[in-house]
Amino acid sequence: MSEFIYPLAHCIAGVDEVGRGPLVGAVVTAAVILDPARPIAGLADSKKLSEKRRLALYDEIKANALAWSLGRAEPEEIDQLNILHATMLAMQRAVAGLSVMPDYVLIDGNRCPALPMPSMAVVKGDSLVAEISAASIIAKVTRDREMAELDVAFPQYGFAKHKGYPTALHMEKLAQHGATVHHRRSFAPVRNALLDAEVRNARDPITAPL
Repeated sequence: MSEFIYPLAHCIAGVDEVGRGPLVGAVVTAAVILDPARPIAGLADSKKLSEKRRLALYDEIKANALAWSLGRAEPEEIDQLNILHATMLAMQRAVAGLSVMPDYVLIDGNRCPALPMPSMAVVKGDSLVAEISAASIIAKVTRDREMAELDVAFPQYGFAKHKGYPTALHMEKLAQHGATVHHRRSFAPVRNALLDAEVRNARDPITAPL
């Protein structure tokens, strides 16, 4: 992570999100302030880590970071605001939830939410900035666990496998069973599945699935 030149600041938080692309569930963000006295080895983009390594780092980050916090925007907020604005809101919530207020925030991606302190967007920051890598791990493990819980509640959709992303399996199950209350209705595949269900119900209200 030596390629990145840090801004001059005393207390830096890294922020990342998981879940912009899925059709179901919240977009989850995390903010992390690492402790220079307790460095964590092996931080990297959460998507490039094995699940076993990711879970180990998740526990280590929670134990050793100066502060960490989660933020989220629910499907209803995503539908109301759109996914970009909902993500910005979730990032604001993650930063606001920190027990230690940073004087600078580094955010994965190409844009920053409005924050009460200076911030910088870092493209591919989850691979370049340790604080953002840590945030990506916290956010991904949290959201993956939520998808596992949703899989228990709705086993017919395969949420534990595809994590809500629009895979062929998810699209097949969406067409077969319709949308759950946790699906994002503003996303085209979900909207289309709901319209298809309405057409089926109008055509055959007795035998059509609910």
